[in-house]
Amino acid sequence: MADIIKLLPDHVANQIAAGEVVQRPASVVKELLENAIDATATEIKLIVKEAGKTLIHVIDNGFGMSETDARLSFERHATSKIQAAEDLFNLHTKGFRGEALASIAAIAHVELQTKKEDSELGTRIKIEGSKIISQEVVTTPTGTSIAVKNLFYNIPARRNFLKSDAVELRHIIDEFQRVALAHSNIKFVLYHNGNELFNLPKSNYRQRIVNILGGKTNEKLVPIQEDTDIVKISGFVGKPEFAKKSRNEQFFFVNNRFIKSPYLHHAITAAFEGLLKDKMQPSYFIYLEVNPETIDINIHPTKTEIKFDDEHSLYAMLRATVKHSLGQFNIAPVLDFERDANLDTPYDYKNKQASTPNIQVDRSFNPFANEVKTQKSSNTAPRYQNYKKESTEGWESLYVGLESKSNAGNFSTENIEFESEAVTSSLFTNEEPRETLTYQLHRKYIVSSIKSGIVIIDQHRAHQRVLYEQLLRNITVNDAVSQQLLFPVTFSFSTSEIALLKEVKESLENIGFMFSDITEDTIELSGIPSNISESELQIIIEQMLNDFQGEIPDTGFSQTDVLVKSLAKSMAIRTGKKLETEEQEALVNNLFACKEPSVSPFQKTIFITLSVDDLDKKFI
Repeated sequence: MADIIKLLPDHVANQIAAGEVVQRPASVVKELLENAIDATATEIKLIVKEAGKTLIHVIDNGFGMSETDARLSFERHATSKIQAAEDLFNLHTKGFRGEALASIAAIAHVELQTKKEDSELGTRIKIEGSKIISQEVVTTPTGTSIAVKNLFYNIPARRNFLKSDAVELRHIIDEFQRVALAHSNIKFVLYHNGNELFNLPKSNYRQRIVNILGGKTNEKLVPIQEDTDIVKISGFVGKPEFAKKSRNEQFFFVNNRFIKSPYLHHAITAAFEGLLKDKMQPSYFIYLEVNPETIDINIHPTKTEIKFDDEHSLYAMLRATVKHSLGQFNIAPVLDFERDANLDTPYDYKNKQASTPNIQVDRSFNPFANEVKTQKSSNTAPRYQNYKKESTEGWESLYVGLESKSNAGNFSTENIEFESEAVTSSLFTNEEPRETLTYQLHRKYIVSSIKSGIVIIDQHRAHQRVLYEQLLRNITVNDAVSQQLLFPVTFSFSTSEIALLKEVKESLENIGFMFSDITEDTIELSGIPSNISESELQIIIEQMLNDFQGEIPDTGFSQTDVLVKSLAKSMAIRTGKKLETEEQEALVNNLFACKEPSVSPFQKTIFITLSVDDLDKKFI
């Protein structure tokens, strides 16, 4: 039998390796930005076109590479970061495997320009599908410029799996923000299709967070700080009142490397126990510094997961640190039995001395005397000098003749005519007692009778179906009713969330939202749909953004469908809400007027029926 195991060609092996490293344009952005940081750059510029499908260009002012290094950097497992296997447990750089550039060059057109500071001329290399097309000497600034064009040009199947530009751009922004948050001492600039999305100057961690997420983020942050032999913890957590349902503002950085850790996330939520509403997520930006020898980074292809030697101690320290900061800044309630806040001295009176009051008393004052004698003393209170007690003698004379005057005017209750007022009946009130057709059970189900028995309806799912078809009809025929707000309301969002809102702005306007202004980090609404209350507006918008965080569908109909489902879920009446009889009947009638009354927009059963025969069997 012939041998069946063969070595793969280099270009095939490179493409397979690229599948592990490069999943989408955002993966390329992450690798190139980390290489620029490892090159000790102080300014990094990222230029993207068509969400990275056409161009990803990273320019830095790092130390650059020599001609030989530039050529070797595209070889597999060629790296300057480690020399031996033991170095994997003492890493101080981002990249270390030597796979990134080789994998990227296997599936794209790459052009590299680089020059060292002590060199007069630099090197330019062009590579297409792992093949070096040209290498020449050029004049270029100190640092490295690498342009990745036509990603997945030689793997059409992978390119077809890419999402819309809006989705891919959001992933690029996420990777950009993670790197920028970890390195506030580096200036970052991001351009997309010629538009500047971010311009982040050198700053501290707090200012970098504010520059990325918006100016109003500053008031939401509570600093945390703890230094131990095991770990150094610093960063910020968000105040509980600003918690959201989404996890967009949750960041862990270990030795300036972004990681994901459900175990450490649980430590944060444990510290916020009792302070957050149900299903709300805390915001946090936490930087951990540990000994590189106590962690293992090389356990995941994307290096976003880390293995710690002593996770239990780290969990306890992180939880205690966050809980201490919340109490220290009066975020969490603190019991102090020895302190009475009512006895605290106001700030304005803290250094003032108490003045002795000057009391003047008129010792000769007698309120029962007919007349107050004139006081010779100069200390007599002025308001008592002319006091005179009125005589109460002959008080009966005040009522003399009152009865005769009343009779003289012929005023009696017999002559009074009262105008009767017509009583208007209620809108739903009939002259005869109205038969109740529905009944609410446990403030969750609506029970109604039908010819064959009874029907039990889930009120939340039923209202979802009604709202879904109503909103879908409004978008389709552009016939939504909008209520104008007396005062426009403004909400703050991050740059990525604003970009997402712009994508669905037209659909929102067809539903009834009216945007008066959209800036880089705020939106202003002057009108909202008639069936939404202003108090629930922010919750509904945040829920919609959270539902869109996964994917934005490519086609307009699918995008509209996701939007309408999200709004219907947020606006529907909740379990536990008491409904009046008229509201119950209106909901039942609207439900059975829908095209698909049996299932909710999320394909869940809305109602069940019990026939008389089924009920009879229960009594056998």
